[in-house]
Amino acid sequence: MPATPADLVFVNGSVLTVDSRFTVASALAVTGGHISAVGDRAEVMTHAGPATRIVDLGGGTLLPGINDSHLHGCAFGLTMPPLSVDVSFPAVRSLADVAEAVWKAAATTPAGEWITGYGWDAGYLAECVADPSRLPSRHDLDVVSPHHPVLLYSATGHATWVNSAALARAGVDRNSPVPPGGVIVTDAEGEPTGLLQEGAQDLVHQALPTLSPEVRADAIRATLRGLARLGITSYTEPGLGPGGDALMRGAMAHSTLDVYRRLLADGELTARVGVLLLPTGMTSTAEDFVRTLAAMEEPPTTDPRRLAVLGVKLFADGIPVNKTSWMHEPYIGGGCGALCVGGDTDEERVAQIAEMIGYTHAAGYQAGVHVTGDRAIDTVVDAFAAAAAVHPRSDARHYVIHGDFLTARSMRTLARHGFGVNMNPTIKWTVADLEEEFVGPRRAGYEWPYRDAIDAGVTVTSGSDAPVTLPDWRQGVSTMMLRESKASGHVSGPDQRIRLAEALRTYTSDAAWQDFAEDWKGTLEVGKVADLCVLAGDLLTADPHDIPAMPVVFTAVGGDVVHDELAV
Repeated sequence: MPATPADLVFVNGSVLTVDSRFTVASALAVTGGHISAVGDRAEVMTHAGPATRIVDLGGGTLLPGINDSHLHGCAFGLTMPPLSVDVSFPAVRSLADVAEAVWKAAATTPAGEWITGYGWDAGYLAECVADPSRLPSRHDLDVVSPHHPVLLYSATGHATWVNSAALARAGVDRNSPVPPGGVIVTDAEGEPTGLLQEGAQDLVHQALPTLSPEVRADAIRATLRGLARLGITSYTEPGLGPGGDALMRGAMAHSTLDVYRRLLADGELTARVGVLLLPTGMTSTAEDFVRTLAAMEEPPTTDPRRLAVLGVKLFADGIPVNKTSWMHEPYIGGGCGALCVGGDTDEERVAQIAEMIGYTHAAGYQAGVHVTGDRAIDTVVDAFAAAAAVHPRSDARHYVIHGDFLTARSMRTLARHGFGVNMNPTIKWTVADLEEEFVGPRRAGYEWPYRDAIDAGVTVTSGSDAPVTLPDWRQGVSTMMLRESKASGHVSGPDQRIRLAEALRTYTSDAAWQDFAEDWKGTLEVGKVADLCVLAGDLLTADPHDIPAMPVVFTAVGGDVVHDELAV
């Protein structure tokens, strides 16, 4: 027996180490918050002492703790009742359902106070499905909430639906200037309909009252509880800073980082959090971005393995369903989108995003860039390479966020320079059918090309983009393996399927790479932190269709148990 007996020993199951060989063991020991032994039952049991807890996996599967590498933690918590009205599918299935939910909230909210909700998706609202030209409107809300400003975030976070009272409170009318790349949807008379997209959302978001530190803390706590139940032990909070002051009720503001620091100091941060700074929002000029980032200096945290600032978030374009992704080929119905930065021409905008990326790189930060359209992705990846050529750095690890239509050309460049891409399988599952209406079956099938990116040698990570989708990595793994859509079960891009081991790496070892942490987390190897997730059932033999229903029964972070259904 070792000098210090193990605190935990796991036996009688499959231990998926996700190491370089994807070694499968049958037992594992944890001592002092770190993995102290991996192997078969006989050798690992030599680490047990009288006080060791022996955990019988019962044929289940022990995995490295899941790392959701793109999850808006504070914003996700704010979408949960009672902090927000639930207008997501299947809670609502029509515009009439949304109106009823808002009416109920108005009945208990003092007149004049804001009502906020989250999760609507026109692709799941019956009236909009029956008539694609029918979009949510302020008139749908005015009749049930004439005395309350109402603001409803879409599931994507790239559109906001408000009533007339909210437009009036924000001072938005037919003469309001539209930010670069933003859209104020108007009716035949030129009046705002109550639907705002991309950077134009800030026009109404900034009218919301500031969230208190305690509300932010409650939102994060709610998220942490939910993540523990899902086996998620690490996540990237992708954007906190001045650019988030008006995003998601201000959940992405710099003051949220202060709340994270407080939760860390109070011992309440039950997951590891990596943060990207957000100097500017969904629309920006290079001048504003550089000036703001230059003024941002973040002192190190007291425990950088629990909370760390990793890099900087930038926005390059929008999303396909808004036709705001910048594409090489036109959308069905016309238009190619554009970059969402300052400039009157494509050339000027390309120069602006290149300057922003170049400054971020030269300042020593990792750059994570929201970019979805293939033309925008090529622009961003070219900017990564150009910045690296001017200011060589050995390990910048810049990455494309979302990368919906990542091109073969950009894959080669990313692989050559050691850059990565962060994809979203649960969004693929959610929108696969809908995307065909905007880009056609061929491009919709290709969207999120996991197989091609991995084969090209690009480091690929996966994130939920919660609250855009629920942070259910099990559904993500299933989708990467099957490429089936949520609505119809239709297979979207079968040639982009990947295997179980590859899918798990995107949530574990490769996600740790994104965090500059692969030497101490992300795999089940001796000496690494005991971030653990246990599934009931054998993941290796499970039908991929059944993976989303496999219960998570145990979660530990650094050996500390945060979710436990295995206790006797």
